[in-house]
Amino acid sequence: MAIKIFPCSSVRKLDAYTIEHDNISSIELMERAARKITETITKRWSQDVPIVVFAGPGDNGGDALAVARLLMQQEYKVETFLFNTKQNLSLNCRTNKDLLAAVDGVIFTEVNTTFTPPKLTDDYLIIDGLFGTGLKGTLNGGFAAVVQYINGTSATVVSIDVPSGLTGEETSLHSMQNHIIHADFTYSMQLPKLSFLFPENEEIVGEWELLDIGLSPKFIEEMETDYVLIEEEDVRRSIKLRKKFAHKGDFGHGLLVAGAYGMAGASILPARACLRSGIGKLTVHTPICNNDILQISIPEAIIEHDADACCFSEISDMDGYQALGIGPGLGTSKGTEEALLNQLKNCQVPAVIDADALTLLAANREALKSLPSNSILTPHLKELERLIGKCNSSYERLVKTCELTQTFGIYILLKGAYSVLITPQGKCFFNPTGNTGMATAGSGDVLTGIILALLAQEYSTEKAGIIGAYIHGLAGDIAREKYGMISLTAGDIVHFLHEAWKRMGNQ
Repeated sequence: MAIKIFPCSSVRKLDAYTIEHDNISSIELMERAARKITETITKRWSQDVPIVVFAGPGDNGGDALAVARLLMQQEYKVETFLFNTKQNLSLNCRTNKDLLAAVDGVIFTEVNTTFTPPKLTDDYLIIDGLFGTGLKGTLNGGFAAVVQYINGTSATVVSIDVPSGLTGEETSLHSMQNHIIHADFTYSMQLPKLSFLFPENEEIVGEWELLDIGLSPKFIEEMETDYVLIEEEDVRRSIKLRKKFAHKGDFGHGLLVAGAYGMAGASILPARACLRSGIGKLTVHTPICNNDILQISIPEAIIEHDADACCFSEISDMDGYQALGIGPGLGTSKGTEEALLNQLKNCQVPAVIDADALTLLAANREALKSLPSNSILTPHLKELERLIGKCNSSYERLVKTCELTQTFGIYILLKGAYSVLITPQGKCFFNPTGNTGMATAGSGDVLTGIILALLAQEYSTEKAGIIGAYIHGLAGDIAREKYGMISLTAGDIVHFLHEAWKRMGNQ
């Protein structure tokens, strides 16, 4: 099942529901979390590693104090600092303070006013339990100074649930980053936080891992959320079985409009990806200048020539097609602009719209109102900015993109790390596959071809976007295993599509 991503308010409700319905106290749930964190730490770091724990006054601090105690019981060398500047510890934090203080040989300092920081070198491990998701506002004053001190050390930092100072939903503005712990590892309780998936938080969150602490599966299943992280099983279950007596007509006919003079590759890459993704028949509409190379490179496709020798200038009759893919390598000339707008206006089937087509749409926003029903736009960041304007954070960008999809009834798949499909209903599906080796020319064209094939096979646009993004990223991950990231090309992604599809069911 897809992993749900809840706002912090719902996470607190999840904790409360678990305590109420699973016959467990809040301190017992905290102990369960601490044991899971301790188990994870002891698997990675040996007892030779000196550990310093920084605990805040709330329940995140209580977690940290419990972890310190459990590590000491396993003979780790631990020094603990509890910051209690307002003499206002949470009940669970106070309980764990007393339990830690009772451990033989404990090295424990409760900071009420002055903090004398220890000298930490790169062989130390810091456990950050200053603040969790309950923090409101930005850390300042003494806590900001502690954060800056920790960030200034060369020690490895593990954050409990979330790096202190980072909120669960919104993202960190550049001006705030000195007030947030920069963790090397973040151990999140049960579910991820939305902020983990935003690029500006990469160096803050570090490598994150979900720890199953037994929070109520019933609550998680029944609680609604707009944000989910896709898992392999979601994709596997969504792929249609191919019947024994099926023929090519059962798998759809797609039209790909792509490639101007000098951009034949922008036709070839999506066409190959489309043909590797189960489509029954593909027609490529392209200028005659591309004819020879396309006939040689993709003999399985039908080539339809544009009236113009060098660019897209006339629309295709959509009769007999189940889906349209348009945009890669089209160019942005005036004639192409007019042809694009007419093609989209006269299209009655779902369309996947990418690249130059997005640039032209951004210059003709009114055309968004008349896009074919169930169309999907696949922009990268700069292409999206032309549609919604610049944003100060990824969270703001997500909100504005949701508004755009709801206003025009379209789907948008924003490409990048954790590519996200946003539906007209405001649902956001984050994709976990892919790597930075795929940040190369032509990679997006490959995605266009995959989604075109799925739409032609009459997958819903939502399913086509989810499956397409996952398979695209998975093929890229397989290519990385073979060639590494530096050498990876868009053609390599196409080359390993067969392996990605096989892993999803070996049909």
